[in-house]
Amino acid sequence: QVQLVESGGGSVQAGGSLRLSCVASGFAVLNYCMAWFRQAAGKERERVALISLYSITTYDDSVKGRFTISKVNANNTLYLEMHSLKPEDTAMYYCAADRICPTVSTRTRGYWGQGTQVTVSS
Repeated sequence: QVQLVESGGGSVQAGGSLRLSCVASGFAVLNYCMAWFRQAAGKERERVALISLYSITTYDDSVKGRFTISKVNANNTLYLEMHSLKPEDTAMYYCAADRICPTVSTRTRGYWGQGTQVTVSS
């Protein structure tokens, strides 16, 4: 059974750091385009960061220089290191996977986790 399980969320003060993890089962992250998304209350889901099959990374402008996406194939785990957190980073964070990057944002295909909440206080 394919499954993605996020963890590592929590409450942190502005300027703090968190590391999110997404453990995959039922497929190998090595063979997938992986991404982190977030959705804040009252807002649409947005893509935060992406890492391709070849470990090429892409970031939303709002998190460039502060967040780092990575994966460890041996652990079948996707990570998101978050530093210098801001209140506007508060959201539910989801990991997602798809065989190809152009469709990783499509909610009706690929694989999605249940999310982990990140709350940044000022």
